[in-house]
Amino acid sequence: MHLKRFITLAAMAASICAVTATAGRGQDYPSKTVTVIVPFAAGGNTDAFGRLVAEQLDKRLGQRFIVENKPGAGGNIGLGELARAEPDGYTIGMGTVSSNAINQTLFKTLPYDKAKGFAPLSLIARMPNVLVVNPEKLPVNSVQELIELLKKEPGKHTYASSGVGTSIHLAGELLATKTGVKITHVPYKGSSQAIMDVVAGHVDFMFDNIPTAAQQVKAGKLRALAVTSLDKASLLPDVPTMDSVIPGFEATSWHGIFAPAGTPPEIVEKLSKEVQAILHEPAMKEKIESMGATPVGNTSEEFATFIKGETEKWAEVIKAANVPLQ
Repeated sequence: MHLKRFITLAAMAASICAVTATAGRGQDYPSKTVTVIVPFAAGGNTDAFGRLVAEQLDKRLGQRFIVENKPGAGGNIGLGELARAEPDGYTIGMGTVSSNAINQTLFKTLPYDKAKGFAPLSLIARMPNVLVVNPEKLPVNSVQELIELLKKEPGKHTYASSGVGTSIHLAGELLATKTGVKITHVPYKGSSQAIMDVVAGHVDFMFDNIPTAAQQVKAGKLRALAVTSLDKASLLPDVPTMDSVIPGFEATSWHGIFAPAGTPPEIVEKLSKEVQAILHEPAMKEKIESMGATPVGNTSEEFATFIKGETEKWAEVIKAANVPLQ
């Protein structure tokens, strides 16, 4: 056989084998247990969404999807482990606005390559925060009244958060930068302790995830002034949006699912499509909505674009507010 023809045929055979192997790799996946890293403690919203999706992936794909909680450092410990995992689809993980957008600017160093990042699979859900005040300490009935009071008494009033760099904290900084008010941030180690101190009157107000705050509002212990999503929230349907008073104000918590960078594209696509299908099931949509969130289920590419926008947005807020880097 002519040498040139032999080389051409060999190259074609190699190409066919590569395509076949790639297709087979996607079709055969998963063939064993998949670990789902949640970079936060059990019991929180990220854990809840992760377990909901893992349970359905388990049923749909015929293999175990086991959740492992790896909390610490604002999600960086768990994400570092995810980044170091073999990129074969057998370790995936959850991420949030804090861990996968805010932390890119907030932390001087991260336990993974910031530029390389992860392979986004799909955005699972978005959850609005709600601005609540202690009505005895702050006798205001609207966002506009609150802004007027804060401008009248600069630096006098405090707002709580679940920690430096969380979406709850930066919602307060966004309020300050957009309106020019001067307020004092009081960070806590978690949302539950923070909101109880607002209820007790130790702190004047806060932005909090809507499920927890709605309970205190309905009990009459706190007053809800506005939600931070662009649309009204199902748990507090009569509460206006921040955007209706301060145009462009949006500060939602979000939760998505990722694979390590370098995971084969066919596996990324398969997992993304499965998650999208799960989130469009009526029963799953109803479950997530009952938790005060809005189910999403977008493509890998759409999720990547969304993360880029969120990262840039919160980087501007962090710099404008001079939030100290961690």
